[in-house]
Amino acid sequence: MPRGRYSLHDLHDHTPLGEEHFHCAPGPSGWRYVSQTTDPSGAHLGSVDLAVDELGRPIRLELHAGGWQIRGAAIDGVTWVRTDPAGTDATEGNVRAHAFSGTSPAFLVATARLLRLTPASPATRVRLVTFTDPVLAPRTVDQAWSLLDSEAHATDNGPLTVDEYQVDALDTGERHTVHISGDVVLAAPGIELEHLESPPSAMSRRAGEG
Repeated sequence: MPRGRYSLHDLHDHTPLGEEHFHCAPGPSGWRYVSQTTDPSGAHLGSVDLAVDELGRPIRLELHAGGWQIRGAAIDGVTWVRTDPAGTDATEGNVRAHAFSGTSPAFLVATARLLRLTPASPATRVRLVTFTDPVLAPRTVDQAWSLLDSEAHATDNGPLTVDEYQVDALDTGERHTVHISGDVVLAAPGIELEHLESPPSAMSRRAGEG
């Protein structure tokens, strides 16, 4: 069960935004990621609880940030309920999208599991509903993912396969690179892996295998 800590930074000026303390694990029905986020002073900011099935589809999502809450799942595309800090008003949303996204590294791993690309795969388009901090406002985005390279590195615990993805935002043309090993993000825009207590769990290229 990988357990560790990410540091989070502003995408533009690299200002530290805080840390995300996480643990994740594959299971008989898919994969689950749970985390707590803190600001640079260590104060609690929010939490993430994401579970996907063996095909990478979100079967449960629960986000907390700034008093706001999201509960969602893959139903008729993706469906969610957003609740205000006072808990008096809840708004439901539904989009014909493939999955969810957000600032947590969990969503990058989940998208990679959903797409299961190989280096020979063409760029694959995916529609995501992303929840923006600090109020978890929903926004639909279209991206194109490509697996540029998959390379095994020797470690004390055996070979570690690192996948290099290219992600293109289709609305802005912005392009960035994401490095993932199994179910752990090694590096991505605004994300750095600072500490990892155990090796990542391997991810199969073929749907239905964990």
